[in-house]
Amino acid sequence: MADLRKCIGSAKFGIEAHQAPVGDFPRQPSQKDGLGRMCRAHWNEYTTALRKAALARKEVVRAVVDAIDEKTRADPIAAPVSLNDKRRAKRARHTPTVGEVGHEPPTA
Repeated sequence: MADLRKCIGSAKFGIEAHQAPVGDFPRQPSQKDGLGRMCRAHWNEYTTALRKAALARKEVVRAVVDAIDEKTRADPIAAPVSLNDKRRAKRARHTPTVGEVGHEPPTA
């Protein structure tokens, strides 16, 4: 009879923990015993679910950015202004002119 090992599964993605033969586990040199924590079949299922979740998150972010861009195109006055834009505008408003304190007149 083959030695059995526990595949930890994933509660987040609905993968149940179970006992599997040691030969079903991939090599994982960084682990203490040199074997992975999930059997190959469940590891593939887990990484596929992780990839799909990441793609779904990116799609949500893309939709939010598109909605903000659409709102900005519709009403540019209400568009959010970055901090750098605010700093540039402040510097432009407060540029010293000749006669103000701290301004050296050009020398000929």
